[in-house]
Amino acid sequence: MKPAPFGYAKARSLSHAIELLGTDDAKLLAGGQSLIAALNMRLSRPALLIDINSVAGLDTIELADGHVEIGALVRHVQAERSAQIARHAPLIALAMPHIGHPAIRNRGTLGGSIAYADPAAELPACLLALGAELDIAGPGGERRVFAENFFRSLFETALGPRDVLTRIRIPAADANTRVAFAEFARRQGDYALVGLAACARAKGKNLDDVRLAYFGVGPTAQRARHAEAALAQRGHEEAIRALRTDLHPDDDLHAPAAVKMHLAGVLLRRVSTQLEQRA
Repeated sequence: MKPAPFGYAKARSLSHAIELLGTDDAKLLAGGQSLIAALNMRLSRPALLIDINSVAGLDTIELADGHVEIGALVRHVQAERSAQIARHAPLIALAMPHIGHPAIRNRGTLGGSIAYADPAAELPACLLALGAELDIAGPGGERRVFAENFFRSLFETALGPRDVLTRIRIPAADANTRVAFAEFARRQGDYALVGLAACARAKGKNLDDVRLAYFGVGPTAQRARHAEAALAQRGHEEAIRALRTDLHPDDDLHAPAAVKMHLAGVLLRRVSTQLEQRA
């Protein structure tokens, strides 16, 4: 299929992009890896596409004030190859090879994936596990939102109709940071049936401040808070049992809920082993 007719405008600056978003039914175009497919299937029919690829300052990776700051236009492949991300945001580095295929990672942007908020995508879960913040610019100025408050429902975020996600801020890892990542997908590059991003602090031979963020098991990525507490205090078998309180997946075209719950437990066992080995 081909997309329905639409207008096109190239934003000269961030303020110009926000101004153009005042047009009825306008959408931003960055990497386009999700948007173009939706256009071609006519699942999305915007009146105007606003190309923000030339907006300056949104494609950098920097270390500032104890955080890794990643511009929304940073390509997946740029993050995948970044020495700063590998050192200071290693969970993002672990997740990158699981995102799509090389052709998708060459064009897709971190900001686009996060703003699209697919419940089976890797990055939203990583941001939840890391306690990340997101910088947003809009007609009323700039604001900062924690990832916990950014992902609201199925494909729904804290972004308003004239907002632009500009930057992701992740607390920089230190010697006591422990991260792990695992997912089940039918084929390499497919969206995950179930996935898990984890972050913790080493406390001697134990773990503290455990954060377990699942994806593919609900309308958004979500923390498994009871399992987090159980893993820190009583080990992974108790944590797996606690998942029955945390996760309530539905049957879908890819797997029934019972299979998803089983896979969630298998992933927790794998991820907890990774965390403990590095503690």
